[in-house]
Amino acid sequence: MGTEELIFGLIGGLGLFFIGMRFMSEGLQKAAGDRLRRILETLTNNRVVATFVGLAATAIIQSSSATTVMTVSFVNAGLMTLKQAIGVVLGANIGTTITAQIIAFKIHHYALPAIGLGVGLRLFTKSNRWRSIGEVIMGFGMLFYGLALMKGAMSPLKDSPMVREIFVMFDGNPLLGVLVGALFTVMMQSSSVTVGVTMILASSGLLSFYGSVALILGDNIGTTITAQLASIGTNTAARRTAQAHTLFNVIGVLYILLLMPYFIKLVALLAPGDPDFLIRTAPQAERFGMELGDKPYIAHHVANAHTLFNVVNTLIFLPLLGVLVRVSSWMIPQRREEEEFHLVYLNTKFVDSPPMAIEQARSETVRMGKISLAMVDEVMEAFFKNTTNGLDLVRKKEGIVDMLHREIISFLVRTAQSPLSPEDSKEINSIIHMTDNIERIGDQAENLCDLVERKVRLKLPFTEVAMDDIREIYSVNREFLELVINGIREGNRYIKPDADVYEERINYLENDKREGHIKRLNNGVCEVDPGLVFIDMLTSFEKIGDHCFNIAEAVVGIK
Repeated sequence: MGTEELIFGLIGGLGLFFIGMRFMSEGLQKAAGDRLRRILETLTNNRVVATFVGLAATAIIQSSSATTVMTVSFVNAGLMTLKQAIGVVLGANIGTTITAQIIAFKIHHYALPAIGLGVGLRLFTKSNRWRSIGEVIMGFGMLFYGLALMKGAMSPLKDSPMVREIFVMFDGNPLLGVLVGALFTVMMQSSSVTVGVTMILASSGLLSFYGSVALILGDNIGTTITAQLASIGTNTAARRTAQAHTLFNVIGVLYILLLMPYFIKLVALLAPGDPDFLIRTAPQAERFGMELGDKPYIAHHVANAHTLFNVVNTLIFLPLLGVLVRVSSWMIPQRREEEEFHLVYLNTKFVDSPPMAIEQARSETVRMGKISLAMVDEVMEAFFKNTTNGLDLVRKKEGIVDMLHREIISFLVRTAQSPLSPEDSKEINSIIHMTDNIERIGDQAENLCDLVERKVRLKLPFTEVAMDDIREIYSVNREFLELVINGIREGNRYIKPDADVYEERINYLENDKREGHIKRLNNGVCEVDPGLVFIDMLTSFEKIGDHCFNIAEAVVGIK
């Protein structure tokens, strides 16, 4: 085999392996659907349960990266605490080793039939579920066919003294193996690819068991980069989750390196055969269905080393989650301008008890209202200071408001599946109506954010009269918002007269200020471009007033 065939075989095999992993992972995620997300969100209160949830989720979707990225996104959205998330990620580390265990079984003979069956299901079935299953089977076949191609391409390398010398370096310098394994995983963005390539090299007789373990340890460090990348631009808790993932993998690798001889002996006890046993005769090759110079036992040993490392690491760190939280919190300090958002009052254990569930939803709705009020305050502070500082935080809070809106409604819909009294049913409908309008207030705050940013970026001048007009309508809106938020908290059914007054006042101010602006425009006192921003701001405040009025009606029980 020439150099060209060797390179093409390696690149083609690696490509097939990689795309096979992608098809398997994405197909399994599609087949699992939103149920997997719901399990991750709701079954993670206990650290042990969280670990098993992470393990099961990763075993199902065959991607620890997908699980950790999903977990980071949940923490960023406030659906999961840092301690819960770390438990899930610990479990994901074990779950990802299932892939290595599957690869260790020599079932590449079924690769091509699996690809054919998978493509058939993908192209000729109408059910989305069966199409997803087809992707899984196709990916499974491509994965093993890619492994077979790589193994075939590497066979001639066994006779090269230079190649053998390169791989022998990993035996004498495990740190080098860890570094290479980490870098390769970072490049491939898949720990399973690194494990697969390591097992091929080892099975082909190019890597010793000692060198293979070093690469596997590096793989466990490299896989944490995916979570680190996913945490860029997220909140503090999400970045701490990614940091904790890196911490326990790096610390785990360090102590295993110190105990490497003992770890190697322990792994060797878990599977039969000498991992470094070489096939030297034709009868041996025929017996194992392999080639001369191959290592028939090493694949299972490498897979077991990968599993054992993560199991041991999880068992060590599971009781130390609190310490891990404190260390990652120390390494990633809380930003001064950032608050930690998460669901405080909703507890799915109470969905079967409507009175308690309704009270929890009401409390969470009050929080949602306070966040929307803070958004309006912060965007107007930026407006009066003529700066864009703080506007990014307003936009992040808008995402939090959207999350709370979605979760409160989902919680109430599940509560509504229990037997309800007429009063409870009406209360649920009212709270849903409140959250709908609070979410729209958040949208208007984000719209104000865009207008302020435009004013500052284009250096649009506002007259003193225009500034006073905005200050007045904002002040009335703010009072109205406080009225309805307090009304939600207290269940005050007597706020309707006050709400009528505020609604009329805001409508009057919007019309009056608009007419005043038109007069200033006709008199040449103000310019057209800042005037457009001014009018749009009045419109946003008028809409906020409408949403406050709708909330007041829901509090009273009209809606």
